[in-house]
Amino acid sequence: MNLTYLDSNSWLIELGNTRILLDPWLVGDLVLGGTPWLFRASRSTPHPIPEHVDLILLSQGLADHAHPETLKVLDRTIPVVASPSAAKIVTDLGYQQVTALAHGEWFDWQGRLTIQAFPGSPIGPFLTENAYLLADTVQQERLYYEPHGYHHPSLQQEKPVDVVITPLINAELPLVGPIIKGQDSALTIAQWLRPQVMLPTAAGGDVEYEGVLLTLLREVGTLEAVQTLLQENGLSTRVLQPKSGDRLDLTFAASNPSTGS
Repeated sequence: MNLTYLDSNSWLIELGNTRILLDPWLVGDLVLGGTPWLFRASRSTPHPIPEHVDLILLSQGLADHAHPETLKVLDRTIPVVASPSAAKIVTDLGYQQVTALAHGEWFDWQGRLTIQAFPGSPIGPFLTENAYLLADTVQQERLYYEPHGYHHPSLQQEKPVDVVITPLINAELPLVGPIIKGQDSALTIAQWLRPQVMLPTAAGGDVEYEGVLLTLLREVGTLEAVQTLLQENGLSTRVLQPKSGDRLDLTFAASNPSTGS
């Protein structure tokens, strides 16, 4: 298994012989709700579009997961697996092979990869987006992804999983509390899935942020604190901090994870 962090929630996952582009933001700025004064993220140097992508996987219909500008420049013949809200976006953009996964549904890719959708992040009072469990049926490697730190109890039946990608620190708003529940849920998901490695997502990378929302958001926790918490609870899971653009080799994650650009 190889993972390349592309900033924010974006990853290139190489699982077995399958290359999966997850929640891609690769070109232009990232603006939430069409209001750059509220939140804008930008890069000085865009990531190149990865080559030979087999699948695009989208967890949510929000712009930081289904980034319209990026989706407009990607090849529309690439098959897309998505939450129902994200599936509508790529369908409207003209993608030719779109599979919308409701919670509990499975997608099979050529008999060598399965993707199962679980309840993930609540977006408002009436919508819960997707988390995903990916399994390489040949190499018997499994990866779990949820970008806001909301993990459904049904996952307890799925252990062990090799790699978990999820936020590991909180992002909190005054009077609202955590909108990203990284620190609050890291121990729980580690106990449920017993991963060899946990990787943070949702914020970070080679990105500059601006806007009113940034003046209100408060980050709580550190990766070091999460690692200590896991160890204190008898877990051997290792917390790794990916660098933007580096390819992380987790084929032998239990003994010697390594990075290479």
